[in-house]
Amino acid sequence: MSERAHLLIVDDDREIRGLLAQYLEKHEFRTTAVPDGKEMRRVLERSHVDLVVLDLMLPGEDGLSLCRELRGRSQVPIIMLTARGEDVDRIIGLELGADDYVGKPFNPRELLGRIKAILRRSAHAPRDPSPETVRAFSFGGWRLNTVTRTLTDSAGSDVALSGAEYRLLAVLLGSANRVLTRAQLTELLRGRDADPFDRSIDVRVSRLRQILGDDARAPQIIKTVYGEGYVVGVNVVTE
Repeated sequence: MSERAHLLIVDDDREIRGLLAQYLEKHEFRTTAVPDGKEMRRVLERSHVDLVVLDLMLPGEDGLSLCRELRGRSQVPIIMLTARGEDVDRIIGLELGADDYVGKPFNPRELLGRIKAILRRSAHAPRDPSPETVRAFSFGGWRLNTVTRTLTDSAGSDVALSGAEYRLLAVLLGSANRVLTRAQLTELLRGRDADPFDRSIDVRVSRLRQILGDDARAPQIIKTVYGEGYVVGVNVVTE
C-alpha cells in the first residue's frame, strides 16, 4: 500500500501491546499502542487513525464505555479483544458499534486477517453518519439526532431506539435515495457474523416501520425495492 494504515492498539497489558505493535508493523501497518482511554483520546486528537484494536477489560474506563464513546464521535472501525466466554459483553460491544471481535488468547494472524478484511470493507460499506458531519436528519415529521442518538416525533417527544435500530435508521437516512441491499445492511449490523440468508434485517425494518407509524402494506418512509433492498422514500434534510 502506498500509505500505511494507522492502527491504534488500546490494551493495558504492556507485553500484548508491544507484541501486537511489532507484529503489525512487520505487515506494513503503522501502529500506536496505548494503555488506556486517556491516552487513546490524546492520539485521536492529534492524528488520523484508520482502525482501533480495543481491549474489553481495561482498568477504570472499560472497553465497552470507550467503544460507546468512540462510536458517538467517529466512524473509525473497532475490533474488540475479549476473553473467551464473555459472550454477553461481546454482543453488547457489537450492539454499541464494534465492527468485530477476537477472543483472547488469539493468533496474531487471525487478528491480522480481520483487520485487513474490515479495512477493505470500510472503504465501500455503508456506515451510520458521524456527528462531526451530520448532527441530525429531519424526515417525514421525524428528527434523528446523531449526537444524542435520539429519535423525536412531530410533537417533540423522544422515542426509544435500540443501538441496532438507530444504526439501521441512520445509515438508511444517510444514504438518502440510494437503495441499500440486505447484504450491505446485514454486514453493517453484524459484521463477520453476517449470513447471506439472514432475514433479521427484514425484522428490524418492520420494527422501525412500526415505530415510525409507516404502513407495512404501503410504506412511505422506508420502502422495499423488491429483489434489491430498502430505500428512504421521503425527503431527508440534514443539519
